[in-house]
Amino acid sequence: MACYCNILLCYDSTREGRRALIQGAELAQQLGAETHLLAIVPSNDGSMVDPSEAGMREQERQITEVLREGVERLRARGLTATGHLAFGHAVDQIPKVASDLGVDLIVVGYRPRSSIARWWAGPGKSELLDRVHCSILASIDPGDADR
Repeated sequence: MACYCNILLCYDSTREGRRALIQGAELAQQLGAETHLLAIVPSNDGSMVDPSEAGMREQERQITEVLREGVERLRARGLTATGHLAFGHAVDQIPKVASDLGVDLIVVGYRPRSSIARWWAGPGKSELLDRVHCSILASIDPGDADR
């Protein structure tokens, strides 16, 4: 049986991300795992609403606040939690941070045909599953199966 002692939760404050955070936290509590929370500031690839420097700083501030709140939620559950902020594409940053931290499990939220799908395939359509060297738990809302 695999030992999931070091878990990376990828959190972006969406409904799917919050569900993944809750499920990942419950699993980490049951396993007594060290928990890392990752928030990613997307790179300016032309998809940002406000690509100005001020707009990018505001987006970074908002994501940093989401990260801080997420870490507080984990710690309120009695978990040892550390927040990590990365910059770039999620499909690039999740494997890098997971490798740097030596995690055993990555937890992500997923909803078919949504912006969260970016975590599964990046700009070059390289799949997240092909780029990590540990297990991935995808938190899926059963209600989304009908969509």
